[in-house]
Amino acid sequence: MKVAIFGQYYQNDTRPIIKDIFVFFNRNNVELVIEENFLKILYEEKILERQYKTFASHKDLDSSFDILISIGGDGTILRATTYVRDSGIPILGVNAGRLGFLAKVQKEKIELFLQIVLEKKYTLSERTLLSIESPDIDINFAMNEIAVSRKATTSMITIETSLNGEYLNSYWADGLIIATPTGSTGYSLSCGGPILTPDVKGLVITPIAPHNLNARPLVIPDDTEIKLKVSGREEQYLVALDSRITSISNNSELTIRKTPFKIKMVEIPEETFLKTLRTKLLWGEDKRN
Repeated sequence: MKVAIFGQYYQNDTRPIIKDIFVFFNRNNVELVIEENFLKILYEEKILERQYKTFASHKDLDSSFDILISIGGDGTILRATTYVRDSGIPILGVNAGRLGFLAKVQKEKIELFLQIVLEKKYTLSERTLLSIESPDIDINFAMNEIAVSRKATTSMITIETSLNGEYLNSYWADGLIIATPTGSTGYSLSCGGPILTPDVKGLVITPIAPHNLNARPLVIPDDTEIKLKVSGREEQYLVALDSRITSISNNSELTIRKTPFKIKMVEIPEETFLKTLRTKLLWGEDKRN
């Protein structure tokens, strides 16, 4: 078995998690290839001593890898997707963060879940991605959301929105979020958007602090072509693909579509999406239940 490992180091919180993962895989003679910056930190912190192979970009990952282990939170997984891209390598998130919906493996059960990985007794959940029609964006896909927002101003912007060539609305707001089902539990949720289960073939359009108060989140089919034209008092506004942000000129038109490839997330039998919802959102934490 060949495993790629990518992660974030959170000082003492992450140290025992990282040690448990490496001890387990080394004990089971699994070939490990570590992201080079992460490995450098592990050497500096004296968490690891032996030598490992490394990867530095998506070009170093191919079909010979069985899985990529992401150590951190949901943000770490989003960064891990920039290495996996369209290679088809499944991602398993080990949760060393806080409120995470993607990082399923909890530190209390690491060895149990890694054994499931070793025996390949898991399923895969394919996650829809979004991209923008733009030659200026290097990593042109997002697993959570694409968001447009104001930049160097306190004034709201206007986002003229069309779906499959038909005008929908002009949102007067701080911004607009186009979220995938995966991203429906992220930025969109905090702005009042609905939660979609990962297998829903839909997208969510969620305004950020809209001034036209009758504007509400909208669920649309995921094969919809979305066009946005943003205008405002400033010369530029921000476009974010997950955590990657770029500036776009005022009155530029953006075309957003789902990508032709998907990201595969490893699903552990005991950590289903519905269980994660109940745990993270404290559903059922009522004395009447």
